[in-house]
This record gives sequence, structure tokens and C-alpha cells, in this order.
Amino acid sequence: MMYKKLIALAVTAAVSAPALADSNVTVYGLAHVSVDSVKQGAGVDALKVSSNVSKLGFKGSEDIGDGLSAIWQIEQQINIDNSTANVSTLATRNSFAGLKSGAGTVLLGRHDTPYKIATRRLDVFGDYLADNRTLMGGVAGKSVGSSFDGRPTDVLAYITPDLGGFTGAIAYVAGAEGQTLAADKKGSAISVAGMFNMADFYGSLAYEEHTFGTAGTGTIAGAAALAGLKESSAKLGLGYKIADALDLGVAYEKSTDNFGAANANKYGHNAAYVSAKYAFGAHALKLAYTKAGATATANTGATQISAAYENSLSKRTSVYALYTQLNNGSAANYNFATAGSTAGGVATTGLGKNLSAISLGMKHSF
Repeated sequence: MMYKKLIALAVTAAVSAPALADSNVTVYGLAHVSVDSVKQGAGVDALKVSSNVSKLGFKGSEDIGDGLSAIWQIEQQINIDNSTANVSTLATRNSFAGLKSGAGTVLLGRHDTPYKIATRRLDVFGDYLADNRTLMGGVAGKSVGSSFDGRPTDVLAYITPDLGGFTGAIAYVAGAEGQTLAADKKGSAISVAGMFNMADFYGSLAYEEHTFGTAGTGTIAGAAALAGLKESSAKLGLGYKIADALDLGVAYEKSTDNFGAANANKYGHNAAYVSAKYAFGAHALKLAYTKAGATATANTGATQISAAYENSLSKRTSVYALYTQLNNGSAANYNFATAGSTAGGVATTGLGKNLSAISLGMKHSF
């Protein structure tokens, strides 16, 4: 009930004339739904309607003089397939207040890390059932302690202005919230990225490190405590457009940690992604391949291949048909499900299972 009241108040504020006149409030969003037929091995099938990160947002800015603007944003995931996830909170997506000038932007709040931002544009199936975060960025408890493609809370971030095609970003994730000054730390994270975007070429480098602190509460496989441990990951992304029709993308990342016995590497591994999108008129063909290498445990790697046809009915509306297949190593159990979505596969019943899915969907932005 409180959630509904907050949404009602936000909508009322956004559409009121004084707010629009004084604060330049913009209301925006996305409705993205699909019907998915998911199959595991030879015997388990699921037919479901999914909301693929549908969202509602409010943002605005105010000129406060001398080239400086105050900016803000509140963005919420809306599960329009009636899922009960994320319905008791507000601002579950990028939500912040900050300052922007010719020297760059400073944000405080909840936000995607620079590591995540660095290659999301290369994923031709971003927020679809075939999203490459099935294997890229790490899955907590399977290939990392905590995902590197995250949207953490308690973020302080700085983003440079466009410097001749180059943009840099750095973010610090505070981990001491709720702690007394004398208490042990919950841990923290640092994330940095450099991105170059010029004409038909895009390139990025990123690095992120998680320090779980002496009061960390998470665990890894085998119930070992994460407290006091560290993990890090580095990533390279490249994109190139050919003749305004063919978009090619490549991403590679390598992670390492000290989670094992005597601080040996436990989950550290490499992962790679290759994608292509060919557009002709209102139509587009997409193809992607993702591979996660094995961790210190043999046969924990996996691969995913995906293909789709998409038709743009207008600038705001499109429909698509997608097929994706996920093949797990004999000691792996990755799933299609991605953070922030009600899409995904059936629950895996054991190691080494292969999954496939057909997804028919529609997207409308506003």
C-alpha cells in the first residue's frame, strides 16, 4: 500500500504544471514483455509471460548559475507481468542527486558501476532473455562473490565531460552504512572505466575491485565467509559499425579472487562475448555468442548462443522473435535469469544441464 501511495505522489508531482515549469521534470519509461518457452534437457518445460526490466522514471535538472546544474533521477522497475518482485520499494534502479558542469558530473545514490557501463552498449540482447549477463560479469556464488555488472547503493561517482570522444568514470561504493565508527567495516568497492567513442568505433577499458571487509555477511560455495576477502576483474570492450548497417561487438573480462584455501584463487576465470547486428530498414537480425571459462573447479564453464529477428513498428515500438541456448559444463548450473528481470529459465535441477528458449516479445518506450 505504501508503495502505491509513493507512485501516486510521484506521478502527481511529475504532471503538475508548477513542477514542470520550475524543475524541467521528465517522465519516461519502458514496457518490455515477452512470452517465453523454456526447456531444460529433454524433460522440463516452462511457458511464462515475462517483464524484461520494464521501468518508470522521473528526472530533472535546475540551472543554478555559473554553468552549474543540479540534477536528479528516480527510476523504478515495474513488473507488468504481475510478479511480486521489487514491489515493496521505490528507486530500485538508477536513482540519485548530483551536480553537473563543464568539468563533469558528480552523483550520489544508486547507480550502475563504471565497469558495468563500459560494455553494456555492446550487448545486442541487453535486458532480453538472452542478456549476456547470464555469463558475463559473474554470477554470485557461481563465478564471483558479488556480480561485477552491478547497480549498488551508497555510490559516489564522477563522470568526466566528453573530451574529444573520451569519457572517464570512477565510482566508490561505501560499505560502512549502519556501522558505528568503532565497528568493523562491511566492505567497499571501487570501479573505474575509460570509454572512447568516435565515428564508427567504440572502445572501453574497465576495472573493479570488491573488498568484503571484516564484517562482511556474504558466503561463497561451501559456506565459507566472504569477510576480509577480495576479488577484482578487468574488462576490454570493442565495437565497430560498418556502412551504417552492421554493428560488431567484442568484450573480454578476467576476474581473480583470494577465496580459496591459503587465499588461492577460487572463482577467478575469463569470459568473452561476440555480437553482430545487421539492420535493414525497419528490420534487424542479431547474433551473439558468450563463453564463461572454468573456475578453479574443472568443468565449470558454459557457453550461450543466441539469434533474433526484430521489427521496428515505429520509433518507440518494436516486436521480436528470439532463440537462445545455454550449455553448462558438467560441474556448472548457470541459468538464463538476469538480475532485475522476471524473465529466465526453469530452476536447474542439477549440474551440467543444458537449457534452450524461444522468446516472442514487444517493447514500447515513452
